[in-house]
Amino acid sequence: MVTAWEARFLGRRFPCAVGFGGIGAKRGEGDGITPQGVHMIESVFWRADRRRPPAGGLPGRPVGPRDGWSDDPADPLYNRRVSWPSCHSAERLRRADRLYDLIAVTDFNRRPPAPGAGSAIFLHVWKRPRKWTAGCVAFRERDLAWILSRWTPRSRLIVR
Repeated sequence: MVTAWEARFLGRRFPCAVGFGGIGAKRGEGDGITPQGVHMIESVFWRADRRRPPAGGLPGRPVGPRDGWSDDPADPLYNRRVSWPSCHSAERLRRADRLYDLIAVTDFNRRPPAPGAGSAIFLHVWKRPRKWTAGCVAFRERDLAWILSRWTPRSRLIVR
């Protein structure tokens, strides 16, 4: 379960960061809100040049130099992995900083994506303790790796 300042998983507490718009009902792309609700993790990405694949059974793949994530409501591939650069607005997944060295993709607005309803709601590495995100949930890298290594098909991300 995730709240504004911490997450609990398997009896442990982890400091975390959420969106600058707080936790609530998502109003649209770029609102900074971490969507309240119950979410699943679909897959993981990692920087193979910086870390090993996360332990556990989640499907995933290394982040390539041309991987991006569409955040453009006009893009037919909105809220999906795309090649970067793209003719539409897309966030680059291979970043110079360490924020996306480990990413878990949630199912928020994914099946099918509703254009403009919000994209790229990830679990990822934080900038620093409790530094807000654009709407994702962020953790210390070792904490995120610990959580993902123990994630099962029955696990859920509960955001309150």
